[in-house]
Amino acid sequence: MRITIFCLLLLLSSTFLTAQNKKQYRVGAIGFYNFENLFDIEDDPAIRDEEYTPNGSRNWTEELYQTKLDNLAKVVSEMGTDLTPDGMSLLGVSEVENRRVLEDFVIQPAVKKRNYQIVHFDSPDRRGIDVALLYQPKYFKVEQAQAIPVEIFEGNGDRKYTRDVLFVSGKFDQDLIHVFVNHWPSRSGGAAASQAYRNAAAMEVKLVCDSLLLADPKAKIVIMGDLNDDPSSPSVKKVLNAKYKPKALKGPGFFNPMHAYFKKGIGTLAYRDAWNLFDQIIISEGLLNSSESGYQYYKAQIFSPKYLYQKTGNFKGYPFRTFGGNTYLGGYSDHFPVYIFLIKSV
Repeated sequence: MRITIFCLLLLLSSTFLTAQNKKQYRVGAIGFYNFENLFDIEDDPAIRDEEYTPNGSRNWTEELYQTKLDNLAKVVSEMGTDLTPDGMSLLGVSEVENRRVLEDFVIQPAVKKRNYQIVHFDSPDRRGIDVALLYQPKYFKVEQAQAIPVEIFEGNGDRKYTRDVLFVSGKFDQDLIHVFVNHWPSRSGGAAASQAYRNAAAMEVKLVCDSLLLADPKAKIVIMGDLNDDPSSPSVKKVLNAKYKPKALKGPGFFNPMHAYFKKGIGTLAYRDAWNLFDQIIISEGLLNSSESGYQYYKAQIFSPKYLYQKTGNFKGYPFRTFGGNTYLGGYSDHFPVYIFLIKSV
């Protein structure tokens, strides 16, 4: 999509465009959404999905499954449409059971015309929940994709199975972009006690990023996902070394645009009446340098229209989720989605 931007468009080079200096830009949007337990209704004996079956504790029926798909499609269909009717060019997702649920999602009426294609690998997570990347082929052409294992171990030496990191490289229009889709280990047992697990996941991402940046210091990299950590957490701030301001980068490195929201107390999920910002999109310096050709970062957003808030009950004011315990609420997800806009002068 092309847009004409008239006034007070601030680019990261700190230059302004005014009505006397209008320019046209091609816009792309990259987002992430935790689909919150998108399971089909079949019992897969290889994973712990029994609760999401018709006879399970949540009485998960075909009707509820289809309602969930419809709800999620409504949200995705509206994300980013303030600047582009095409919405999300790329969408990372988490908490999806398998490829089948993704195939069912992309044919939902609200998003079917976008022709989303799927990149997905089964991960070793005990519950069977995976990450995936959906993309519109008019914007993105996959060149390579792989699952990066996150091998972590309990204190007794037993393997703690968690989600792989999905790594996808491809051409975004004509730009080579590298995308990491993450769902890092949870805070089960406490944030401090489990911090090392998320640090390990962050390190797996960092090692691949280091190789990419060594080969090309201007590499365009997007790290997205439910990190189960905030922008100020060690995994993000120290391991990834994601900076809060673009000017803090003195060379190849990462900028976290979500920190500005976090600093204001704005989050993507709530727990015990406190907000966290676990859903993040972090970008490399190559997407910040306006002197370079191709797509550059414009802005980041949390998508949280009024209908995505719980209106009543114990979770009033929280993201409107599908279940509260085993009680069906009929909502969307317990996370808000996030996205960034990239723009290219034309």
